[in-house]
Amino acid sequence: MPARATRHLLTVWNPAYAHNAMEEHLAILLDWAGRYDKEAAEVEELYVWWGKVRSPNRQTPQAHADEIRAIGRSLQGPDAVETHLYLTDYRSLYVGELLEIVEGELADAEREHAPAYYADDQLSCDFWFKLGDLRRLVHDDLPAVVESLKVLRNTHYNDRPVSLYGGMVDLPLIVTRNDGVRFFVPDDRDLLTGGKLWAEFDAEIGGGTAAVERALREDLLGEKSWSALELSARTAIATGERLYREHRLDPGFDFGPVIVAFSKALEIQCNAIVRSVMPSLPREARLVNIDGHGVDLGEGRPLMLGQLEHALRTEQALATALAQKLENGKWFVEQLPPMINALRGVRNPGTHEARVDRKTAGHWRNRLLGVGSIGDFVELARVRRKADIR
Repeated sequence: MPARATRHLLTVWNPAYAHNAMEEHLAILLDWAGRYDKEAAEVEELYVWWGKVRSPNRQTPQAHADEIRAIGRSLQGPDAVETHLYLTDYRSLYVGELLEIVEGELADAEREHAPAYYADDQLSCDFWFKLGDLRRLVHDDLPAVVESLKVLRNTHYNDRPVSLYGGMVDLPLIVTRNDGVRFFVPDDRDLLTGGKLWAEFDAEIGGGTAAVERALREDLLGEKSWSALELSARTAIATGERLYREHRLDPGFDFGPVIVAFSKALEIQCNAIVRSVMPSLPREARLVNIDGHGVDLGEGRPLMLGQLEHALRTEQALATALAQKLENGKWFVEQLPPMINALRGVRNPGTHEARVDRKTAGHWRNRLLGVGSIGDFVELARVRRKADIR
């Protein structure tokens, strides 16, 4: 019998209660992160409470209360899996790392972890959701929110895709997703943020990548390729493209960070591809030599870009298995490694020693994004586990 899909929650934040509700919750999380960086807080204190406000006009009990309680119980114990609280105001979409659910009033000792407007406005909440991190999925892009929510299935509407129009009733919705995506894997986060919370990373890059992401999706890579890439990879690509656009007329600018961002996108996407197919590979294909040590890739260890290139180039059993198990697998094992090797020749000096000039950055930007050609990111988006592999 197949395992039951993880149940998540989806709700809407209401500007009637707080005009900047999301910003206020993020401010709490960022404040505690700042304290932690100054060694004035413990890692266990990095969280914020999000309250499901009870409308004074609602006469009926909270919808799906038993299921919400069940989700809360599932968060405890060694078998707990990553569970999400999706939050939207229709223009933007965030996902929260759900750690705990509390019913009724929040303890006074926890008030410092919740925005003040709950207490100041004497708002009553049916449930409180403890969030260890908040990650922005879509910023100020209604069509993108609509598309992003389609991957969520509303369990109380015959598992149909979530719809903003007519479907946002009896909140929070109980939802599942077939792809099993995880947004808060520590290794993946550390790879892109340097160990910071996603909330901190999003605050640093701001909303400035939203227009760039839209342009990349609609005008360059295309919807299909863009959506096939990992969220973290898309964020890194958009960050690199934004930096390039902002400084392309500045011949004195060091474009090294552009190359680094694109390299991180490759690293993230390649690791996701390798990780997805590992369960179907024989042990002899999973075992590789990494920096002189035998490593079983089935354990989920992420590889640095150079390690990945070396493994694809020297581990014949791995390369053969990947070519067989992946769509566009031949490109992945034959064309990708020399491209990575050439890019690393630019990235490493740009990171540690020499300045990367505009011409070099422009060449790699055009090649990766496909300006005037089929880009490497489009090719990479075509690489996925074959549908008939079990």
